[in-house]
Amino acid sequence: MPSESKEVPAEVTRLKEALAAFAAIEDDAACTAAVSEVLREWPTFGKQLRELRQTRVNALRAGDRTWPEIAEIIGDVTPERAQQIGKGLSGHSRAKAEKAAKETAGKAAPPAK
Repeated sequence: MPSESKEVPAEVTRLKEALAAFAAIEDDAACTAAVSEVLREWPTFGKQLRELRQTRVNALRAGDRTWPEIAEIIGDVTPERAQQIGKGLSGHSRAKAEKAAKETAGKAAPPAK
């Protein structure tokens, strides 16, 4: 887990300020329209952020950082989860893969006659 004394990056502060700016829009219709526009584009933003994080995690790994060190940098994840992030596995894709593996294991080949 990251320590409480870590400095918050300016980009995170700006994102929080942008969210506060939406809340500060006095006109309900204007606020609704603005927030709705962002939410329509959110899947793209989320994908871009995940890809950027994956690229940087892999750069850290290539720079001889260990998975425990990378997990500490990410914060609040295990080294195993950090490795999954490096492979591009999201929570959804991991759950889907686990479900498929269980289904495949459950379908044993019929006994030979």
